[in-house]
Parts: sequence; structure tokens; C-alpha cells
Amino acid sequence: MTDLLETPPLALPLGRTDAAAAAPSTAPVAETARGRRRNPVLGILRRPGVILAIGIVAFALLTAIAPQLFATYDPTATAPAERLLPPSLSHWFGTDEIGRDLYSRVVHGSTLTIAATALAIAIALIAGLTLGILSGFAGGAVDSVTMRVVDVFLAIPGLLLALAIVTALGFGTLPVAIAVGVGIIPGFARTTRAEVLRVKTLPYIEAARAGGGSWTRILFTHILPNSWGPVAVLAVLDFGAAILAVAALSFLGFGAAPPAAEWGTLISNGRNYLITAPWVSLLPGLFVALVVLSLNHLAKSLEEVQR
Repeated sequence: MTDLLETPPLALPLGRTDAAAAAPSTAPVAETARGRRRNPVLGILRRPGVILAIGIVAFALLTAIAPQLFATYDPTATAPAERLLPPSLSHWFGTDEIGRDLYSRVVHGSTLTIAATALAIAIALIAGLTLGILSGFAGGAVDSVTMRVVDVFLAIPGLLLALAIVTALGFGTLPVAIAVGVGIIPGFARTTRAEVLRVKTLPYIEAARAGGGSWTRILFTHILPNSWGPVAVLAVLDFGAAILAVAALSFLGFGAAPPAAEWGTLISNGRNYLITAPWVSLLPGLFVALVVLSLNHLAKSLEEVQR
């Protein structure tokens, strides 16, 4: 009995403290936490819908860059004897009213449409970021005046504003791109301003300022990198909206002059054949819808990752 009472407590191995003994149990927890942070991205990339959307968007971008690799015919070659042929193995989307291969025209039309859309998004992104940063960072009277101007543009429907601008600038792909880009600037300005105001009040911004950092350095090293996420999601989402706006203006006749092919022009050309040859308008329209829906799906998936 005495020996039992006098038995010393079990000693820890040499060089190992209580904190060190507990350390291995926290390592799996840290690894699990890191895994949880990576899981949303990996989980989204494993979704069949996201993979399909990426494939459709990638195909549209590749056809815009190198349409000759995907087109099966010359998009301007006419064959009156083969006019209004239905879709087949030789003409995947059929032929139009003067015998041109419709699939090849859709593929070549992606060059002008996506180029105009990319230019519109670039205009909106640069101008919107500038206005949003200026408004959110400066504050005060600058913020009030800038946001009131943005509110005026927001009150005007985007397509109506684009119509007014393209009417003043003239017809063609470049005027359409400028008109669509100006129409979507307010959304980028509002989103950027909201993110700048949110990040500007975070503790690490105050710590950087207290540490002697200039406002310019804080803006470019802290505020802008941490405000970019929602703006990037909006850019992907608005890319689809801009494609619809560019196609709508081309449909109304403001796009490139014939025989150049744009998605909106191709849809417009088939209006007189909706009863006898519906594929002339339907198949280009379905292609545009697939691209836009894919971009919207990718934007929603990116938004999930941001949360």
C-alpha cells in the first residue's frame, strides 16, 4: 500500500511539454480547416453543370480567336441551289436564304460579337472601377456628386441608353461596343464603391495607416486587391448581358454591314422564314442563349466561392 502511494506520477518523455503533447491533436484540425477552405472551389469544379458551362464558353472564345479551325465552309460562299436546307451532317445548322452554311456563319460571327462584348466590358470595367474607387475612397462631396450622376444613368434602361449612344455615334461594331460599355458602367461603379467602403473600414486598413502607410500605397496594396472579388463576378455576369445587348443592337441593324456575320444579324436575317425554315433564326439564337446561360452559371458559381 505504501509503495502504491509513493509511486511517482508518469513522466512525459524528455523534451516534450504538455503543450507539445497537445500539438499533434491540433494538426489534423488545422489540416481539416484548410481542406474546408479548398473544398468549395474543388466541389464547384467537379459539378457537371460547371464543366459543361466552361466547355461552352471555351468553345465560343476559341471560335472567336480562330474561327477557321471550326468552320466547315466559307461563311460568305453562296449556293442558291442549296438555299434553306434543313440541318444535316453536311450542314449542321442548315443553310440560309442564299445557300450559305449557317454553322460557319455562326462560328465566324463569334469573332465580331465577342470582340465587341470584350471591348464593352473593358470600357465599363475601367470607367466603373475609376468612378467607384474615386467615390468610395474620397467620400464627401466627391462621393455625392459622382453617385448622383451614376443614379441618373441607372434610371435609364441600359438598352435604351445604348440605342441613343449608337444612334449618335453611327453604325458598326465599334459604336455598338462603346454604346453597350457606357450602358453598363453604373453597375461596376456602384459595386466597386460598395466594396471600397467595406474594405476601407476594416481593422487592417487602420493598422496600415497607423503604421505610416500612405493612402496611395494602402489603396493599391490593400483596398483594391480585397475589393476585386465581387467586381470580377460582376464582370463575368455582365459579359453575358453584354452579349445580349450587342446581339440586340445587331438584330436592330446597328451592327456590322453585310456580308459580315454577327449573332444578332444572323437571328434577324431569319425573321422572314420562321414558318418555312425556323432553323435560320432558331439555331443561332439557341447558340447565343447557351453561351449567355453558361456565363451566368459560372458567375453564380464564382459568387458561391466568394462567400
